[in-house]
Amino acid sequence: MTNSKSLILITGRSLMQGVSMEAEGKFSERYLKAAALIELNPKDIEEIGIKDRCKVTSDFGSVVLAVRRSEEVPPGVAFIPMGLWASAVVDYETESTGMPNLKGITIKVEPTDEEITKLQDVLKIFGFEKFDYKPQDRSVKTGERRVVENVICTFCGDLCDYLTIELDGELITRNRGGCPISVAKFLNYHKHRILKPLVRGENGKFVETSYDEAISKAAEILAKAKYPLLYGWSSTSCEVIDLGVFLAELVGGVVDNTAVICHGPTALGAQEVGTARATLGIIKHFADLVIFWGSNAAHAHPNHFARWVLSEGKHRKGRKERRVVVVDVRKTGTARQADLFIQVQPGRDYELVTALRMAIKDLEIEAPEVAGVPREQILELADMMRSAKYGVMFIGMGVTMTGAKFRTIEEVIKMAHDLNDWTRFVVIPMRGHYNVTGANEVKLWNTAYPYAVQYSDGFPRMITGLTSTTDVLIHGEVDAALIIASDPVAHLPRKAVEHLAKIPLIVIDPKWSLTAAVADVVIPTTMVGIETDGTAYRMDGVPLHTKKLVDPPDGVLSDREVLERLINKVMELKGWS
Repeated sequence: MTNSKSLILITGRSLMQGVSMEAEGKFSERYLKAAALIELNPKDIEEIGIKDRCKVTSDFGSVVLAVRRSEEVPPGVAFIPMGLWASAVVDYETESTGMPNLKGITIKVEPTDEEITKLQDVLKIFGFEKFDYKPQDRSVKTGERRVVENVICTFCGDLCDYLTIELDGELITRNRGGCPISVAKFLNYHKHRILKPLVRGENGKFVETSYDEAISKAAEILAKAKYPLLYGWSSTSCEVIDLGVFLAELVGGVVDNTAVICHGPTALGAQEVGTARATLGIIKHFADLVIFWGSNAAHAHPNHFARWVLSEGKHRKGRKERRVVVVDVRKTGTARQADLFIQVQPGRDYELVTALRMAIKDLEIEAPEVAGVPREQILELADMMRSAKYGVMFIGMGVTMTGAKFRTIEEVIKMAHDLNDWTRFVVIPMRGHYNVTGANEVKLWNTAYPYAVQYSDGFPRMITGLTSTTDVLIHGEVDAALIIASDPVAHLPRKAVEHLAKIPLIVIDPKWSLTAAVADVVIPTTMVGIETDGTAYRMDGVPLHTKKLVDPPDGVLSDREVLERLINKVMELKGWS
């Protein structure tokens, strides 16, 4: 009889996943090993009888994954890196928030001798029969040796602005100051690129074409669509996002960014109860208590801890004058650097925040434990918070993706407000994509809404649950999609991705993604922060201007130029030019 066990699935980012993605791409064997795996506690592995592989099944799908033993993961919990394989088994329901349930899903795990599910097989499960991948390396000419200082890294929301990049002509030879993911991105910027516009041929394979033809084809798709989706935007410049909002208004569609599946609930919580914010510079100079809640910065933002916690500020002499607390369901790499680790049960962060608010207000907590946390530990943390001179809570997707979603964020912000009666406390979301904050800001300027904005009525409206990407896809409402600087096929739940397989799909991106490989039209662009400049917003809301380091490949346009030409063509087709 085959053993099996029900576990609670947690998804999240991993360092090796990020490094392999930037160094070799998502089609590489290295990425497969980093993403097509599940981390389990040794006790669960022994109880189930797993050797090296297991079948993971939920109410939403099934995949076969490699198994990694991990003491970080508590018994009864499983961890899968966010990506195509996790997307096959996570819950698509958003409960009218726009945020699908990407954590806290019940799965069945059983041993198997089957092969690990290949990338192409998952894509077929999602409904993609047409799949093509033609990576190219851009030619890089060596020559003058240069050193460019104060370069901004365009990977995560930290936007580290102190990199020193060494070049031999167009070849980047060294990245000093960058994290492992940053190094992989800069040193491999010229690899697995899209260098020619492509359209899907009758045989399902890509055919090279001109920019004029590809943009015309994309414009025809958008102009004919009754309700198109324009999604992504978080890994490009604010100047491009501004054009994207205008294009959405022209075609009467939905314009949305990746916040919908990361910190969308943070924006909703702030809309309800306000916020308590500061810049990262203030944290460096003043904070003596740093709390990471539901965030594994060591993997998702590798330089964050060193830059803002370990470094010396004007009023804090580095780590020795700061206490660090981590609240998480796993004892992560970040947690191992903390003075206090609080292990909360999956999906019960709301209860823990409520108990902390009670303790802060000196209200009695009768239960011996809340959300798996002993009452004594809750009181200890509350005392640390109240006695801090300046405290910060860095909140990650471990908070936004829990069952209560934006209601948990509301409670976190209210807790900061409570603490500000005693001391100074702020909340900063740990943003993922390097310009997802900018994507929210630009949409706010133009529409008064941060994401999930529709123009089908001729004016902007945001109705999470109706106008958010996941919802319009799972309900089959949109009839075309333009994806720019994002990879929704790899990250949206299966049911949402299945609809992408049924509609015309346009991708604008400098590098190959899973979404590009299944698109109908693919338009290449230059890389912001390396081949072209542009504005991006750091996770704390500070705008920074990224630098151009090298000339773009011959004949490749910037995404700004592509959007401008696409807008002009759409206006021409609609008779508005």
